Parts: sequence; structure tokens; C-alpha cells
Amino acid sequence: MISREPTLERLAIARSLLLEPFGLDEAALKRALGVIGAHRIDDADLYFQTTRSEGWSLEEGIVKSGSFGIDQGVGVRAVAGEKTAFAYSDDISEAALLDAATTVRTIAAAGQSRRVKVGGPAPQIARSRALYAPADPIATLDSRQKVALLERVEALARAKDPRIKQVMAGLAGEYDVVLVARADGTLAADVRPLVRLSVTVIAEQTVEGRTRRESGSAGGGGRFGFAYFDDAVVQGYVDAAVRAALTNLESRPAPAGEMSVVLGAGWPGILLHEAIGHGLEGDFNRKGSSAFAGRIGQRVAARGVTVLDDGTLPDRRGSLNVDDEGNPSQRNVLIEDGILKGYIQDAMNARLMKVKPTGNGRRESYAAVPMPRMTNTYMLGGDRAPEEIVAGLKRGLYATNFGGGQVDITSGKFVFSASEAFWVENGKIQYPVKGATLIGNGPDALTRVSAIGNDMRLDTGVGTCGKEGQSVPVGVGQPTLRIDRLTVGGTA
Repeated sequence: MISREPTLERLAIARSLLLEPFGLDEAALKRALGVIGAHRIDDADLYFQTTRSEGWSLEEGIVKSGSFGIDQGVGVRAVAGEKTAFAYSDDISEAALLDAATTVRTIAAAGQSRRVKVGGPAPQIARSRALYAPADPIATLDSRQKVALLERVEALARAKDPRIKQVMAGLAGEYDVVLVARADGTLAADVRPLVRLSVTVIAEQTVEGRTRRESGSAGGGGRFGFAYFDDAVVQGYVDAAVRAALTNLESRPAPAGEMSVVLGAGWPGILLHEAIGHGLEGDFNRKGSSAFAGRIGQRVAARGVTVLDDGTLPDRRGSLNVDDEGNPSQRNVLIEDGILKGYIQDAMNARLMKVKPTGNGRRESYAAVPMPRMTNTYMLGGDRAPEEIVAGLKRGLYATNFGGGQVDITSGKFVFSASEAFWVENGKIQYPVKGATLIGNGPDALTRVSAIGNDMRLDTGVGTCGKEGQSVPVGVGQPTLRIDRLTVGGTA
């Protein structure tokens, strides 16, 4: 059997699902773009998408819900200067496409920037990598096997410790196919599988007549099929969730005050994502509203701090063969050895800032406009052993997992809650703590990094990022880090 070049294979799949069933071809796309181009614009694109999604959930030993959905449609956009005209339709047909194109042209001609819903050269195919297989993950296990997978999660968790009183597990899969046609003749497609398995346990114990309940969560996934969740992977998720719950059963109130904090490797990179990553997105910097605006070439972090946003990592949750504007994803160095090197860009903000797009134009669906968004954002490792970094902590917090958090892009101030953390004195872990929050300023915190571990690790594949009402899958990562003089809000 002769295999097809990956870019052409993805394009063939997109044509077969998004054009041919509706009597569309590249000539129809060109006609629609021509309608938009009747008014003076800087850019225009058509974004076709079809998404099949499935979800299963288990609680109290029973698979209580299963869902399956299909969503498809087309978004039509024109950009003139800073103004965006956008229309979308869940009806894929030439009539709907031309109707949307006419609506966008009318909005653009009026000099407006708003979003509504409505009922050139030969195409240049955008070449890109093959970072994941163009397969439908939903079909990789049948319904019986999916239910059995969730039941196995529960059985393993309950067998782990008699204090586990409740287990909740969820399994989700998505098969997303997109096709982008741009006014400059670019034609690009992507076929994006995505799966995730999650587990939450509740542990309970009674001591001296007082009953305490605590929870722990774990999980992971990526751009592959459900077969990834073999016995070893599932056991790892269960072990992590149970360990977190049992650790929290023994936790004490967290001390408060200014202190040195050691962050664990992997998922704690969510703090980097929120406190620094969003501040490096092009739209905030073009408008001057980011704490990093106008600081290219300046030192913004301690020596040794190198931060990347990399959409080219194989099979990762945040990776993309092409972004939602048809540009290939890239490995972008944002901060190198403490020096700010660049921002994350979509096409519009890159054009206005007179730089090249970085492959970070992302949108939640065909019904949303693209904007600069992160993919997989992480800090490179250093040369210190993680045990050495913890041992060097005289009195402070060692945070190994995080829950929610928020950041103010303009000031850079952040607040994060630690879901698993330990109190350290004289280099020794004393006891787990509960209720610790980290309070600081992202740009300032970067300058206070005093030790970088050699254990850089990406998260297990659970991240979802929200911005302006849109959610997209992302990845985070970092090595073990020590940050000095952070404010810890506690309960003690």
C-alpha cells in the first residue's frame, strides 16, 4: 500500500468531510473570498470545522452518563487594520457560505468590528509536520470497552486503600477536522484527535471521633486513541489521585507570610502559563496592556530562565500541525536565559506589529474569531537535582500540585491555590499543608528564581485554557524551581 504525504492526507480527509458532501470545492471557496475582497481588506479567511465528541462518566460504581455530539459549520472573517468582521453558520453550503461572505463584506464596508450569525491565485497548500495520526480516537474502543475502562479505574482506586470511599472517573474523546482557506490562496487542513481520562477520589478517616474527608485528582491524555490508557497508565493516574487524597487527610493549616517556595516539576507549570504566558500574547503587548509590553531584548527573568511555547511536540494535548489560521505551529523561544525574545502571535497582531505569525492563532470553534493563544508552554531544565533544591530550603513551602488561579495581565499580579503542598524546615519535609495560596507578580517572580532543577517534565495532558470566553486545550511544564520571597497566604 502506498502511503500519502501527511499534509495531503489531512487535506483529503478535510475535503471528504467538509466540502464534497455539501457540493463545495476550491472554486466555491475562491468565489466566497472574492465576495469579501470586494471591499478593501488586509486579510480574510474561511474556517470549516466538523467535530465529533463523546464523554462517559462513572460515579458510585455506576456509569451514570454517556454523551455523543456532532457539531459542524463555517466561520467567515475579514480583517481591515484592527477591525474584524466575522460571520458564521452551522449550515455548510455554497448559499450559506456566500450569505456569510456578503454579511462580512457589509460589516467591513461599514467600518464596524462585530460578530453575527447567518443561516485569487490557485490554492497554495500549507505544508506542515505530522505530529499525531489523523485517526478517529472514538473508534479505537467500543462502548463496552469504554465502560470497562472506567470500572477498572474504580476497582483499582478502591483496592488501593480502605479509606477511599468514593471514586469518580471520566473519559472523553474528540475527533476534530478543520479546513482553512485564506485570501492569499493558502489552503490548510488538520485532523485532530484528542482524548482524556480523569479520576477523582474522596478519602475519609475518623480520628478521636472526628471524621475528615479529603479529595485527590489525577488524569491525562493527548492526541491519540483510547488504547493509550493501558493498565500501567491507569494505575499511575489512580496512584496519584489516591496519594493526593491520603496526603491531604494528614495536612495541617498552612503557615502564611513571605518565604521561599519550591515548585514541583510538571503541572505546577500552570503558574508559569497563567502568570507569564498570557502576558506574552501578542494582542496584550500590541495594545500596551501587558506588563511585558515594549520589553523585547530586556532582562525580564533571572539567568538560566528559558521559556518556550512549542506547538510541535508529538502527540501533546496543546500541539497543532497547523493553527486555526492555517500557519504551521512552531517552537517559539519567548524568554532565553532571562532575556525577552518575542511574543506569541496570530496573523492580525503579527501584521500590526510588523513581525511574522508564530503559529499561535487559535479559536474555540468555527463560531469564534482567532486570537493569539498558547500551545505547550514550559520552562527548560537547569543543572540542579530536585532533592538538592528542597534540601536547600531553610523554611518555606514545597508545592507539588495546583488547583485554580487567576492573573491580572496589566499588572502581572497572580493568586494561585496549592492543592498539594508541604512545609519544609532545615531542608526536611515536615508535614503536608492545606489552604496555601501563592501571591505574587509574574514578571517580578521570574527575577527571583534562584534554583532550576534538571527534571523538566510536561504535565500529563489535562490543561484547558480560557481567554475571552474561548477554551482551547493546552500543555504546561517546568522543572523543579525555587522562587525566593513569594507571599504565601495560609490558614495558620
